[in-house]
Amino acid sequence: MAAKPSLQQLAQVPLFAGLKERNLKMLSESLRERSFAEGETIAAEGKSGVGFFVIAEGEASVSVDGKERATLRAGDHFGELALIDDGSRTATVTATTPLHCYAMTSWEFRPLVQENSTVAWHLLQNLTKRLREADSRSASQ
Repeated sequence: MAAKPSLQQLAQVPLFAGLKERNLKMLSESLRERSFAEGETIAAEGKSGVGFFVIAEGEASVSVDGKERATLRAGDHFGELALIDDGSRTATVTATTPLHCYAMTSWEFRPLVQENSTVAWHLLQNLTKRLREADSRSASQ
């Protein structure tokens, strides 16, 4: 895995699609390589967290209240709420294979959002989509 994601990799992440090259470069510089072993917990539901992750290789499971809700793969991301506030994690994310990610903290992300309304808009759209999906899931239960 490369120490920094390529601009093409970042452009494939829905949260960053449509960003200008200069913003993708800034984003790439802010991301740090992280690796996790199979079975390792990356984010724990109810615990605080400041990291946002983009999966480069491997798979992870997402669980809420001990029930698996989703599988994440290369190109997927999680932890975007941590970019906005210091609240607790809403789900547990566990590596189901060796997992390689690019990670960023909220304090690394804030300057990017402050300098580019497109990044902020994409984040809002993504959060809205996830809220609607969560509402739909809870209504069907």
